[in-house]
Amino acid sequence: MKTYKKIPYGIADFKLIQDENYYYVDKTRYLPLLEDIGRYNFFIRPRRFGKTLFLDVLECYYDVARKG
Repeated sequence: MKTYKKIPYGIADFKLIQDENYYYVDKTRYLPLLEDIGRYNFFIRPRRFGKTLFLDVLECYYDVARKG
């Protein structure tokens, strides 16, 4: 029996998405580009388009307590 990943509609917790086997497209390779852009970034996206999830990914990426 084939198991499919769930779609994380309305979920903004990156750790939960990883732990519960939700579908996620990893875009962390673009983080160095964001660092080079400048000091302030303004993200404008439509509602329900992953702004909070993206900030949670950034928190997990830069948090030294979650290293590894």
